[in-house]
Amino acid sequence: QVQLVESGGGLVQPGGSLKLSCAASGFTFSYYAMSWYRQAPGKERELVATIARTGGTNYADSVKGRFTISRDNAKNTLYLQMNSLKPEDTAVYYCNAYNPANDYWGRGTQVTVSS
Repeated sequence: QVQLVESGGGLVQPGGSLKLSCAASGFTFSYYAMSWYRQAPGKERELVATIARTGGTNYADSVKGRFTISRDNAKNTLYLQMNSLKPEDTAVYYCNAYNPANDYWGRGTQVTVSS
């Protein structure tokens, strides 16, 4: 059974930091490109960051220099380090695993940036 379980969300003040984790099981983690997406209330889901099987990374312009995506293939875990958080980063953050044959999603974790 494929599972992607996000954790680490919460309430943080502007300028603060959070680190999200996504624990994967039920598939060969290292064979998949992994991404974080987010969806704010009333908005479409958007891509935040991607890390390829080889470790190459890409980021949305809105988070470049503030967020860092990483993966630990030995632990089957994806991470997102979020620094200098802004109120506009408030959203539900989703973990995604993709290869041409499959596309898996987690249920999300809420991140709220507010004073």
